[in-house]
Amino acid sequence: MDTLTRINELKEILTKAGIEYYANDNPIMEDYEYDRLMAELIKLEEAFPEYKTPDSPTQRVGSEALTKFEKVTHTSKMASLADAFSFDELIDFDKRVRSVVSDFSYLCELKIDGLSVCLKYHDGKLVLGATRGNGIVGENITQNVKTIKSVPLAIKEMGDIEVRGEIFMPKKSFIALNLEREENEEELFANCRNAAAGSVRQLDSKIAAKRNLDVFLYYNLKEGLKTQEESLVDLKNMGFKINPLYRHCKNMEEVFEYIKEMGEKRPDLEYDIDGIVIKVNEKNLYDKIGETVKYPKWAIAYKFPPEEVSTKLLDITYQVGRTGVITPVANFKPVFVQGSLISKATLHNEDYIKMKDININDIVIIHKAGDVIPEVVKPIVEERGDDFIPFRMIKNCPCCGSPLQRLDGEADYYCLNPNCEDKIVNKLIHFASKPAYDIISLGDKLVEEFYNRGYLRTIPDIFRLENHYNDLINLPGFGAKSIDNLVEAINKSKNNNLDRLVFGLGIRHVGAKVSKIICQRYKNMDNLEHATFEELSNIPDIGEVIAREIVNYFSVQENLDLINELKELGLNMEYEGVTIKENYFTGKKCVLTGTLESMGRTEAKKIIESFGGNLSDSVSKKTDILILGENPGSKYDKAKELGIYIMNEEEFLKRIEE
Repeated sequence: MDTLTRINELKEILTKAGIEYYANDNPIMEDYEYDRLMAELIKLEEAFPEYKTPDSPTQRVGSEALTKFEKVTHTSKMASLADAFSFDELIDFDKRVRSVVSDFSYLCELKIDGLSVCLKYHDGKLVLGATRGNGIVGENITQNVKTIKSVPLAIKEMGDIEVRGEIFMPKKSFIALNLEREENEEELFANCRNAAAGSVRQLDSKIAAKRNLDVFLYYNLKEGLKTQEESLVDLKNMGFKINPLYRHCKNMEEVFEYIKEMGEKRPDLEYDIDGIVIKVNEKNLYDKIGETVKYPKWAIAYKFPPEEVSTKLLDITYQVGRTGVITPVANFKPVFVQGSLISKATLHNEDYIKMKDININDIVIIHKAGDVIPEVVKPIVEERGDDFIPFRMIKNCPCCGSPLQRLDGEADYYCLNPNCEDKIVNKLIHFASKPAYDIISLGDKLVEEFYNRGYLRTIPDIFRLENHYNDLINLPGFGAKSIDNLVEAINKSKNNNLDRLVFGLGIRHVGAKVSKIICQRYKNMDNLEHATFEELSNIPDIGEVIAREIVNYFSVQENLDLINELKELGLNMEYEGVTIKENYFTGKKCVLTGTLESMGRTEAKKIIESFGGNLSDSVSKKTDILILGENPGSKYDKAKELGIYIMNEEEFLKRIEE
């Protein structure tokens, strides 16, 4: 047998084995035999590189890194689906469909929480993998798609084939990835979806190859298929991986039964889902049912309510904040909640814990408040065992041992020791953080290390770090380049606008928004130092409590000395306002719910504020716009109830562009 014939034979054997294993969950070959044949193929392709082809199973390890992703225009729009959050909304959807057509059924599929992808094949070879993007234009991620073992690099269908689906990260891959990142002191991914999106958009496909991504295909653009169920069967026959838990339903009652059943199975699935997709099964009815500008009218996505899971509360520990506030923290057996593996949640204060009757060793209900922040909802009292340990608030600081004090009219306990190391470190971390002075490269871990080594004790020490240059470059894990970058970032930060400095100082009750408001009013640090209680309390959104804290801060000589020291170190003490041209967002109060695909919350906030708008955390009668992302929470329901204008991400991006 000649070399080319053997290479083609190995490719065919390994491709078939890969499809059966990764797409059909039907191993037809022992791992040892698969690895042996793969090693033979690699060896032959290295010896005869002219026979190496893009569809070879050996090409899943990743290729040379890209400098950027090319834009790709989709052959047809990759539309998103309208969302439903209750069975009543599904009944309304059913009525709308029945007002147009009468003889039809539904196909229900799990809504995988991942990243939409389009795959194109020409004469049996994968030629393109692309992200959804804005639905019209996406990004070419072909090299990264090739590293996903459940994506066939070759199929037996000739001609042009286009399929669409969802790339996701299995829960076990997510756990392994975050453990690795934790060991490397890298920022952890928040959930499976973020991890999948971050992996797919790696310019270096070798990194993507290590992330163990997976895919389910659900949309088949091939003509002549009569139903969605037939489309799924055809995808499977072509060698694509489909989710087997779909169900053909005759009516909405059967749809409801399926939703309830899958909701119960959701915690035990090996991947994260956030809802159920309900489609009219008969494809020939789609044109008649029609679509809106944004969504098809023949399909809808039912979103599960916020997930609640139970776990055991193992301990209550305590954190010392930068102001000295002591925060109890629940440490529980790790559990998956809405795509994230969590093991901790704040318990706020003593009164909160006593009100909820929470004790160590209780079985507790956990959910994500606002679909983001882990929260202990309540203990399951009827499951409380004899081993429960009643909660008792500590009396001394867990860091320095100083007696704690509970201030009049407050629920929190404080460590008042100015030399408490936890307070000092957290003040430094806060100052350098992205929302405050935004010193790139000076993260939490680095602040702690420099503090422990004696290089950082006060905020001005940050701007004197370059005096220790020769020591720093010799620290384990560092070097001249990393310290040069850090020093450059510190010096560059000196030009930051004054509101960042004010926020970074850590004045009690003075957050980023308040800092900007008072800096807009007083223009420079000298004016702010002399602001009176009466002036401050009359500024909108300030009030007496915040005004008193600001005046108290600037009445302490030690704080004035700190500011003078920062002046001498060259930090900007002026506020440079921006003239904003009147636009759609000017003066509007916006709220964001869920996750935006195109940007993070911080970026969205900056954009809205740059246009003269305001992004707040809660919906009220004063809210003008609710910006709707993926997996929205209770804010959506409240906005509907109050009749507030709801804007999806597509419209939000369009408004920004305008």
